[in-house]
Amino acid sequence: MSYQDGHRQRVKARFREEGLDNFSDEHIMELLLFYCVPRQNTKDLAYRLIEHFGSLTEALDATTAELEQVEGVGEGVSTFLRLIRELMRQYYINLDTQITKLKTLDDYSRYLKSFFLTLRNEVVYLLCLDAKCEVLCCKKIGEGSINAAVVSVRKVVETAINANAVTVVLAHNHPSGVAIPSQEDVATTVRIAKALQSVDIFLADHVIVSGIQSISMVQTRYFNPYNLDMMY
Repeated sequence: MSYQDGHRQRVKARFREEGLDNFSDEHIMELLLFYCVPRQNTKDLAYRLIEHFGSLTEALDATTAELEQVEGVGEGVSTFLRLIRELMRQYYINLDTQITKLKTLDDYSRYLKSFFLTLRNEVVYLLCLDAKCEVLCCKKIGEGSINAAVVSVRKVVETAINANAVTVVLAHNHPSGVAIPSQEDVATTVRIAKALQSVDIFLADHVIVSGIQSISMVQTRYFNPYNLDMMY
């Protein structure tokens, strides 16, 4: 066994025995790199990545293009690190969507929040519920730049109708700011609610997510689904 093979085995054994609590960001990155850089010293590359981005979190949040600006990072490494980030997102989506009967505004926020983890652009989702508050589907219906998302009222209505929804909840994220709705968010919400009302579908709320924070536009009184002519 070479020194490099022995070193890898020792680091893996330490992880199996201790978990990651006593690992530095550099050591965690080194361990990850074992699985996409075969039979090579990954310590130097791990330190370069953490030094370049400042932390493990920032490195995992980087795009593949940003990762590949670091010396020694090619397509294999950048793809693997992006896979780690997307895997974490799917884990939390699966965890938070196990409860499929949503009755309260808090239930909506809890269900939807994980869909926006790690996303760098604004994205819009539509959560569709039946008459018993059971989840029918949650579909991405719009995506935009870091400052704006394109939302088609027609697509919202068509998605709700195709799902046979009785109630829907809009959700989008503010990746570069706080979870406070803009005037445009409020106006768009009212416009969509009126379009859905014309086909007997109820827009129950609009959830806005920023990082780990989320707010309900109904709870914060930016939107009143029972009085669409009332603007706060």
